[in-house]
Amino acid sequence: MAAPAYLDHAATSPMSASVLAAYARALGEVGNPASTHGHGQRALEALEAARERIASGIGCDAAELVLTSGGTESINLALKGAYWARQRGGDRPVVLVADGEHHATIEAAEWLRDTQSAELVWLPLDEHGTLRPEVLHSAIEQAGSDRVALVSVLWANNEIGTVQPVAELCAVARAAGVPTHIDAVAALGQVAIDFAAVGADYLSVSAHKIGGPVGAGALVVGRRAVLEPLFHGGSQQRGRSGTQDVAGAIGFAAALDEALEAGGSAPQAGRVEHLRALRDRLIAGVQAIDPTAVLRGSQPAGAGAGAVVDGSRLPGNAHFTFPGCQGDSLVFLLDAAGVSVSVGSACRAGVAEISHVLLAIGVPEAEAAGALRFTLGSASTAAEIDALLAALPAALERARAAGLS
Repeated sequence: MAAPAYLDHAATSPMSASVLAAYARALGEVGNPASTHGHGQRALEALEAARERIASGIGCDAAELVLTSGGTESINLALKGAYWARQRGGDRPVVLVADGEHHATIEAAEWLRDTQSAELVWLPLDEHGTLRPEVLHSAIEQAGSDRVALVSVLWANNEIGTVQPVAELCAVARAAGVPTHIDAVAALGQVAIDFAAVGADYLSVSAHKIGGPVGAGALVVGRRAVLEPLFHGGSQQRGRSGTQDVAGAIGFAAALDEALEAGGSAPQAGRVEHLRALRDRLIAGVQAIDPTAVLRGSQPAGAGAGAVVDGSRLPGNAHFTFPGCQGDSLVFLLDAAGVSVSVGSACRAGVAEISHVLLAIGVPEAEAAGALRFTLGSASTAAEIDALLAALPAALERARAAGLS
């Protein structure tokens, strides 16, 4: 058997040797950054240096950056904290959420609906998975801008890779006086994230999607944004109590150093080209093996009729549906051949259900059942793509023989 191929970087991406070394060194240090003695102050200096780097990498001020335990906490803090804060001094029960969002957003919004009297409105996507600005504008008008607590939308879809026109969406919301939360977890490291330029009020990111440590993330809370905390006891950060994870922040910053141009927020050009080249090799190879396979989400430039600009799809994402196949069966068969892929979000691993993202863009259930997501990282290689393409024909044959039952 060939060497194992890991094509599930959207679930988690491995640490490089240099990031792991920086993280391990930080874990070996002692000192609570809230303590006033020397150990504590050295920990604080290291923490704030990491915060500055993370903030620079996503285009915000360090004072706006709240360190969290990851994307899920960041999203929950944004939606619940903003919703509660927006109820002060007014009745703003409406929460606007795009279809096809990550389950952290969906379930947080549904919890607000079910327990906090929120009026949850789903915003439809087009067939590529894009939320059109005119759709958002219409939804705000219909709800009444003075009744909307916030809007939440993915920067890039974690399953099908579609990149949203976030600046336009934020401009629509801001013109109506409505704050916007952007889930940028899947986009970080693959597109330039500039919080100040995009005009959002809240923005969520996570470290382990770009090769940082699991358990480290951040929520950007704009200076004009309001936020109620999820829990209390220390007030170490704006909107978040709890001892801050110095090592996690250092590991996050180290991963950003590898993913982004020096000192900036744009992904390293070589990294993007590496991802795009491998992705296009994968797409071409899959389509040659199975011409009936359907590439979902925005199409890379040059993909044929109806193709859109390449920047509207993550460079490291390829998502197909395979007619007559069960996605779970393909995952199992490819895994047996040493190739790791997924049917969708790892946060729903072990749950047998049709992708809500594909259903949201109008894919029939029978077709959506045959979904596979391939996601790449900086450590991905051409040999891994070749291993997938070598294993895929037999996997498709066996999966189709088993059928969709």
